Amino acid sequence: MLRLRGTTFAADDPSLPYLMAKRKPNEELAESSNRRRKPQPKRRGLGTLVLLWPFFLIQKLTAPFPLPVRWALRLIAHPALLGAIVAIPMALFYYARARSYDMAKVEEMPERSVVLDRHGEEIGRIGGEKRDIIPLSKVSQDFIYAILAREDERFFAHHGVDWIGFGRATLRNVKDRSMTQGASTLTMQLARNSFPLYASWLEFSPNLQDLDRKFLEMAVTYRIEANFSKEEILEHYINRIFWGHTIRGIEEASRTYFEKPASDLTLSESALLAGIVRGPNAFSPFRDLSDAVHERDTTLDRMVVAQFITPEQAEKAKAEEVKVRPEWRRVFHDSWALNAIRPELERILEKEKIGFGGLQITTTIDLAVQNKAEEALNRHLRTFERRSGYRHQTRATWQELPEPRPNPAYLQGSVVVIENLTGAIIATVGGRDADESKYNRAIQASRQVGSTFKPFVYAAAFESGMRTDAMISDDPLARGEIRKAGTWSPRNSDGTFLGYQPVDIGLIRSRNTMSVRVGNYAGLEHVADVVRQVGFTSPMEMTAVSYLGTLQASPEEVASAYTVFPNGGVRYPTRIITEIRNRKGEIEYTKDQVHYQSIKSDAARNTARILGEVMTRGTGAAAKRLGFNHPCGGKTGTTDDYKDAWFAGFTSSLTCAVWVGLDQPKTIFDRAYGSTMALPVWVEVMKTAERLGYKAEGLVSTEPFAEARICRTSGKRATQGCEIAGTAYTESLPSDHLPPEDDLCTEHNDLLSQVVEDAPKAQIVDPNTEVPANSDSSEKAPKARPVADPDTDAVPRAIPVEEEPVPRAIPVD
Repeated sequence: MLRLRGTTFAADDPSLPYLMAKRKPNEELAESSNRRRKPQPKRRGLGTLVLLWPFFLIQKLTAPFPLPVRWALRLIAHPALLGAIVAIPMALFYYARARSYDMAKVEEMPERSVVLDRHGEEIGRIGGEKRDIIPLSKVSQDFIYAILAREDERFFAHHGVDWIGFGRATLRNVKDRSMTQGASTLTMQLARNSFPLYASWLEFSPNLQDLDRKFLEMAVTYRIEANFSKEEILEHYINRIFWGHTIRGIEEASRTYFEKPASDLTLSESALLAGIVRGPNAFSPFRDLSDAVHERDTTLDRMVVAQFITPEQAEKAKAEEVKVRPEWRRVFHDSWALNAIRPELERILEKEKIGFGGLQITTTIDLAVQNKAEEALNRHLRTFERRSGYRHQTRATWQELPEPRPNPAYLQGSVVVIENLTGAIIATVGGRDADESKYNRAIQASRQVGSTFKPFVYAAAFESGMRTDAMISDDPLARGEIRKAGTWSPRNSDGTFLGYQPVDIGLIRSRNTMSVRVGNYAGLEHVADVVRQVGFTSPMEMTAVSYLGTLQASPEEVASAYTVFPNGGVRYPTRIITEIRNRKGEIEYTKDQVHYQSIKSDAARNTARILGEVMTRGTGAAAKRLGFNHPCGGKTGTTDDYKDAWFAGFTSSLTCAVWVGLDQPKTIFDRAYGSTMALPVWVEVMKTAERLGYKAEGLVSTEPFAEARICRTSGKRATQGCEIAGTAYTESLPSDHLPPEDDLCTEHNDLLSQVVEDAPKAQIVDPNTEVPANSDSSEKAPKARPVADPDTDAVPRAIPVEEEPVPRAIPVD
């Protein structure tokens, strides 16, 4: 056969010689050239080989297979290879980003700090998040099965990402043309709940940001699985998860919804809590119980499919009635005790530690006394609001106002109880209701203290040398008689003047004119120094009107200051937190008791004795009629125009201050005295405290004290010469604080020798007989005369001074 010019001829074709003769020379050359040339493979560049060698390798490896098999293998291998080329760099990229997350954060969850009273009873919880972290062993097994069936049935089979579940969810979404089926495992949910995974640099594209977050979530998930056991992951998950209404963690969810610990959850309750996880606010049983029950039933069905329970158990659980916390108990009330603890906690710890929570805070509060103080204050003030003609807003009328209500303007009050020998705050009440007003009047209000200030004026005078049996005039003040008074002349509350009276009458009967003269004896500077020493923070106004109580202070300051009287002048600064422990049980903070001598002990005890008389024949005598018959001391206080009513009093164990008034100072009503408004609350609180073991055994705290005659000039044991000089006084102090018996004053030996010939230089004086203890004489030494001024035995006379303006408003009692 021969092919010529596109046509094939047989070898014996008769026309072949003719056609061969007609061929052109170039055609012959071309044919000859084609016969000699061999086919050459197509050359590829080096770059192509480097970049695409895996694909060429697949081509070569599949070449021996038959054509259909070859193409099937290549259709599978090439996309897989392409996916691997993209996936490996992505995996490295997200693995590197996942490495930046601290896995310790997975188990670090903010939770509430528990606040305990002094007896270990829980007061409440503060700081952190509404969560209570518990171990897996304290969770109902029914709940563990329920949450696995609902959220991650294959949890113990996969390694963080459930690819089988992912594929199943993807197929379901494609089939249903929706995105309702998720594929997140418990570990993946823990990852996104533990770390911020959204990249801020991708905010320009929300879809791309979501995709990036999902890839990073998977990378972090594998790291979590590598660092924690399955049990630990499950424990961290159920403690971290959100359950609606600011509730976090299974324990808090169980206590909030069902008022029981997570260990006591029934199958029905467990399924309900597991069921609402996917929409905790939408399916909350507090909002729509029927929706929550539907989610419960769905979860029970899934538990049957997962073979965690039998169909019979599921049906029984579905028939169980769901009982959630009743609506009237869903409001979590604030507490005045917690309100007072928060600022103290902020002074002790950094905000970060407080916010992270998990602390156990032991306080000085006695919850029984605290509750009684709150109840007694509100009940007592309610009786005044019900009086005919009461013209201010009442709490009942305020509560009837539509929401949102304005700040309450009804009658308010405050109670503070302090333990004398520790400064521990036993109870603190800042108003009628901590939910209705956050303003804590116990520590934030600064109100004029009125006549409750007078004991400090008398204590300053006793420190300056005034005798308790000195005589003081109750007559009207003369012009220029009182330093820094100008023409000011106060009146007494009863409008009368009694002439010369023993100094204690001035305090027992709260006589203004006597008290001003006592203050004048001590001097403004000395009174102001006493005010600072006993704990008042506001500076005292340096005018004579201050002697009657124009100082402004909080109820806590008043109560703390009054503790110096039963303590013999010793002051323990107030404290409300005694110990703080972290979640590991380690002590973060502890408070040591500190104290100092604020005023001289004899001045404090003399004042305490007179305040005891106030409670028997003075302005506090109503306490006995109200049923408090134990030894006590105290003082009422009523400011000008009856704007503030006070009572501050003490026993040997406790001191309590009560204030009553309106937040915007105005007259409560006519004759709203402290003995009427505040004293009855004090009595109820102290009666309760006494029944609880805070014994009222006397006017002074239970500490061993001894008396001795001391020389005011030298501070040593007084001799007969000191008695002659009038510088001896009786001091009562702890035994180890008194000067030694042989440490005698030698300042007045010359006076002693003028009276007694050949008298020894120093003779100790017995405090009971005022006769030298080493003397054989039966005659008593001359007794010191009462003094009213350091320079004269007479009542201080008028001293002309420059007139200064003074406030017109004068506190009265």
